[in-house]
Amino acid sequence: MLWPGIRGAVTKNMSKEVGYQMAKNRLVGDYPVIGIRPTIDGRRGALKVRESLEDQTMNMAKSAAKLFEENLKYSNGEPVKVVIADTTIGRVGEAAACAAKFRKEGVDITLTVTPCWCYGAETMDMDPMTIKALWGFNGTERPGAVYLASVLATHAQKGLPAFGIYGHEVQDMDDTSIPDDVREKLLRFGRAAVAAATMRGKSYLQIGSVTMGIGGSIIDPAFIEEYLGMRVESVDEVEVIRRMTEEIYDKAEYEKALKWTKEKCKEGYDKNPDFVKASDEEKEKTWEFVVKMMVIIKDLMNGNQNLPEGCEEEMVGHNAIAAGFQGQRQWTDFYPNCDFPEALLNTSFDWNGAREPYVLATENDVLNGLGMLFMKLLTNRAQIFADVRTYWSGDAVKRVTGYDIEGHAKDADGFIHLINSGAACLDACGEAKDADGNGVMKPWYEVTEADQDAIMNATEWCAADNGYFRGGGFSSRFETKAEMPVTMIRLNLVKNLGPVLQIAEGWTVHLPEKVSDTLWKRTDYTWPCTWFAPRCTGEGYFKTAYDVMNNWGANHGAISYGHIGADIITLASILRIPVCMHNVPEEQLFRPAAWNAFGSDREGQDFRACDAYGPMYKTIK
Repeated sequence: MLWPGIRGAVTKNMSKEVGYQMAKNRLVGDYPVIGIRPTIDGRRGALKVRESLEDQTMNMAKSAAKLFEENLKYSNGEPVKVVIADTTIGRVGEAAACAAKFRKEGVDITLTVTPCWCYGAETMDMDPMTIKALWGFNGTERPGAVYLASVLATHAQKGLPAFGIYGHEVQDMDDTSIPDDVREKLLRFGRAAVAAATMRGKSYLQIGSVTMGIGGSIIDPAFIEEYLGMRVESVDEVEVIRRMTEEIYDKAEYEKALKWTKEKCKEGYDKNPDFVKASDEEKEKTWEFVVKMMVIIKDLMNGNQNLPEGCEEEMVGHNAIAAGFQGQRQWTDFYPNCDFPEALLNTSFDWNGAREPYVLATENDVLNGLGMLFMKLLTNRAQIFADVRTYWSGDAVKRVTGYDIEGHAKDADGFIHLINSGAACLDACGEAKDADGNGVMKPWYEVTEADQDAIMNATEWCAADNGYFRGGGFSSRFETKAEMPVTMIRLNLVKNLGPVLQIAEGWTVHLPEKVSDTLWKRTDYTWPCTWFAPRCTGEGYFKTAYDVMNNWGANHGAISYGHIGADIITLASILRIPVCMHNVPEEQLFRPAAWNAFGSDREGQDFRACDAYGPMYKTIK
């Protein structure tokens, strides 16, 4: 039996069988649906204006739908669902019929397409809660571009932000292809809109509270509710102990997880002095404890119908799309730390094989956890949580190691050490390979058993530093040896301003082993290690890697595989979060068309537009 309210969520995606372990939707509620609105010139008469455009208009809609279905996936790996209006939309009655259909289909995102003039205010999407884009065909026979400009102005006039898409090159009337520049904007909009809409109605679960006074873990429910459409759920860390003590966990899963852990997790060295070093028997109990922590945290986030009889309340979970664990210090001074659950939950596999990664922020840094969530939803890849720990200049590296930095590191005049005891996904070691043998962090549904073995072989688990973690535990240890494109972001809250976002695209850096070891040993050699060189422009915040480090807004960063800054900027504009620092080329910026009315300076207009429109889910000014 499934508990009330969850049945639809766990059965929705079970109809399609795929080669990897298909993820059921772990969350209550369906995934967002994209609705395509083919709008058309409503004039009929002897010359049959409307009739002459029916096929071309509907074919545009079908082409866009095909593009989305073939290229966009939900976080569980399933292709996005796309619906098309039953008819073209030429007058208000047809617009109303489309809106009625879309409500029934659960449409959260709309794309309006047209090759011609239409009656803008009559045919536009008037729903204030849908995320909107419009594609006007660049052709000469009919004024699709004129309609696009007109209806975008109407959207701006009515306070309904919409993305405008207009191809660079003129197309022939019978051309059914989608030009590359249009394709790029359609997919960027689709990825960002699906990510934004997926968060609606979900929860952030904080387990514990504020860690060591870290601002990012001081949770602001109003921000999460008003900007993301999510709620905040809170449980005390003692709930984990209660469930252990009362055996409220899935015993079969625990035994399977423990067996896998003993087989796959290599224990690393113990740096602690002998007088505080745990015995082998104590370490064995610690392993059992942290594995049990992991299965319980999963249950807290998303529930588990396999809990013991009489635990129906615990079966439900908190519908959490992301979570954070306080840990320090009240927990870690007494109990084993959460490094093992954090690292593995954020990874793209576990004892059940490849599966959708979770988002679990260490130190309950909710702002960094939400950054991880943004990028996970955009990429379907596991995410790195790290301290933005140390800037190393080329001169400093030379002084300490004798090594002259090269490549991306030289271009940036140094690099930044990304390191933290927990929450970095194991995928970050870069031992999974693409078809050309390059290190990569794959979408979770592409992670093979060979990838999993390579990642686990590159990772060891070191006894926790007793100076930090008196209760013990195990921290993952690996080095990112592959040179991979990555994007680091940070979400910050600023008094009297609100949320702002920082973005730095760059690359992981592979240093010679001796050089890496020398630098690594100056901090904590038992934690996962990534060297990061941002792409620097020689100007402003990105003059050098030092300037990126010096202007970073907090102690942590969220890091994703790939140069995805443009997608993040589009997502941020949907969420009304201005971007205060980025190194994304200007030609890749894609925000709602109304942003152009707020001045010609791209960063400034972003701040002014976000302030003017305000968060989508705020109901009281």
